[in-house]
Amino acid sequence: MGSVCRRLTAALVTALMTVVLVPAHAGTEPAPSIALIIDDLGNRQAMDSEAVDLPGPVACAFLPDGYFSHRLAQQAHARNKEVLLHLPMQAVDHDYPQQRELRLDMSWQEFTSALQRNADALPYLDGINNHRGSLLTRHPGHMAWLMQFMQSRGGLFFVDSRTTAATVAQQLANEYGIPNIERKVFLDNEPSPEAVKIQFRRLLALARRDGTALGIGHPYPATLAVLRQELGRLGDYNINLVPVSRLIELANRRAPSWQASWSR
Repeated sequence: MGSVCRRLTAALVTALMTVVLVPAHAGTEPAPSIALIIDDLGNRQAMDSEAVDLPGPVACAFLPDGYFSHRLAQQAHARNKEVLLHLPMQAVDHDYPQQRELRLDMSWQEFTSALQRNADALPYLDGINNHRGSLLTRHPGHMAWLMQFMQSRGGLFFVDSRTTAATVAQQLANEYGIPNIERKVFLDNEPSPEAVKIQFRRLLALARRDGTALGIGHPYPATLAVLRQELGRLGDYNINLVPVSRLIELANRRAPSWQASWSR
């Protein structure tokens, strides 16, 4: 009996040491994750094809009136990349309208019809993000129309490109239950290799701090060159590159419970 008790006591001590030595959270915290979107695709076949061919699940956002948008969206989908409608919206400098732009002076019927035409221009649509829109995204009525359309269509996520600090687009997406996320970093407001590298490092730093971060770039030579170089190193940085839809899921998991439930 004494030898049995001693063996049981030794096993208990070993178990307790294991509990003390191995933190409860060890191995449960996921690596930081980023997602990337390349905007303004569809008008330049060669350069835009390079963007579609970037390694990994880099999402591709196409202008609805781009001459090559439909064809390149098919290529992106075939490469398992998410296809976004880069939706033109009215900016503060509204004297210079874009093609197929959604505008503040549109009626609900005009707005919805234009939105439907834009969405129908692309195959395999996964989501929508705004092109310009520093005026329109601050108006809750028009953003409600957008989210109602997305709700009726189903299966789409929304990315707020945040072209103005006054945007209410993400707030309305939350209210209508549209999966959504906001842009944290523009990679190439200054499209030089040095500047893009700085912004890419900033994106990684935000992902390490917050767990997730979304960056948006454009099919500029410097941006594509830096991404081709850096995306292969993400494993060394212990950073995951994931699709935008996956990043939305991860961001909601990390959000406080009240915020995550509001965002669904």
